[in-house]
Amino acid sequence: MNSIDEIKLLLDKNKQRFGQELKQSKEAISLIKKATHTNLSEEEKEKIKIQLLDICKTIPALAVFLLPGGALLLPLLIKLIPDILPSAFKEDFKEK
Repeated sequence: MNSIDEIKLLLDKNKQRFGQELKQSKEAISLIKKATHTNLSEEEKEKIKIQLLDICKTIPALAVFLLPGGALLLPLLIKLIPDILPSAFKEDFKEK
C-alpha cells in the first residue's frame, strides 16, 4: 500500500469517526431537551456526561491544532496524553 492509499484510508476512518461524534452529540442534545420535561434514567444521564466530556476534550485539541505547528504538536500531545481524544477517536489506541 502506498502512502496516498494510506492517507485516503486515514481520511475515510476519521470522517466516519467524526460522523459518529456528531451522531452522539445529536443524541446528547435530544436527551438534554428531554430532561427539561421529564427525569432521565441513570443510563441517559451517563450518556450525556460522556458526550459533554468528549466535547470538552475536542476544544483543546482543536486549539492546539490551530496553533502554528499545531499539526505536528497534536500527535505528540496525543502520545503523551491519550485521554485528550474523544471516545470515537480512541479505537486506534485500543487496537495497539
